[in-house]
Amino acid sequence: MALAGKIAALGHIMQLAFVPADFDAALAHWTKVMGVGPFFLIENIHLEGMKYRGAPTAAAFDLALAYWGEMQIELIRPRDEHPSIYRGEYGSTGNGLHHVCILVDDLAAARALCEAEGAEVVIEGRFGTSEVIYVDPGTGPGTLVEILQQAKDGPDLFAIIKAASIGWDGSEPLRRLG
Repeated sequence: MALAGKIAALGHIMQLAFVPADFDAALAHWTKVMGVGPFFLIENIHLEGMKYRGAPTAAAFDLALAYWGEMQIELIRPRDEHPSIYRGEYGSTGNGLHHVCILVDDLAAARALCEAEGAEVVIEGRFGTSEVIYVDPGTGPGTLVEILQQAKDGPDLFAIIKAASIGWDGSEPLRRLG
């Protein structure tokens, strides 16, 4: 049972995300060594209304998503040098964990809880009608936390990706979306 008022109370972690130094090598590792896939690639993403530490940014990135059972794995490749959580102080983690993701139904309530706990919103924006914030809960052995309120008015992209992972035979390890 999660502690009331703490970030863990928002929900379970559903994603582990990485910003590898070598995107292609990381993709090969996850698919060939770990057997996770297929990954679905979405290129040149720029969040609408994207802000980094409260200031607008034009940062763009690619991401690849796959499922390992119930856990989503995300690989991220920054496309430019604009301020974001994928460059600078939060940039590439080599091959280590960059952030985790929690899905919520009420992003405003999640933001309020994070602020009450002293977690700084470092990036925010919209992807279609989905809204997202990334918070830095502070020093310690943790990492950034992505908090996503998914759109309810379109295809369930995560369900499509998860379904492709069931019984995946290793063929076509990288598939393009968007």
